[in-house]
Amino acid sequence: MRLDKFLKVSRLIKRRTVANEACDAGRVLINGRTAKASAAVKTGDVIEIQFGTKAVKVEVLDVQETVKKDNAAELYKYL
Repeated sequence: MRLDKFLKVSRLIKRRTVANEACDAGRVLINGRTAKASAAVKTGDVIEIQFGTKAVKVEVLDVQETVKKDNAAELYKYL
């Protein structure tokens, strides 16, 4: 699954366009490397997102095309 779509489905970022812009600005890393919005996300990947002065680091537990809001937090684990 594409990185921007995963960020939206998992609700780490609210909109896919915002996720796409964050990737283009170089604020999203997968396994320590700057990632484009089209990068493939797999189970076990570590995603780090820079939100201004705050950074969020999560590990991907599951990849699904659609998920309900209540179950979105089950797709990742905070590190």
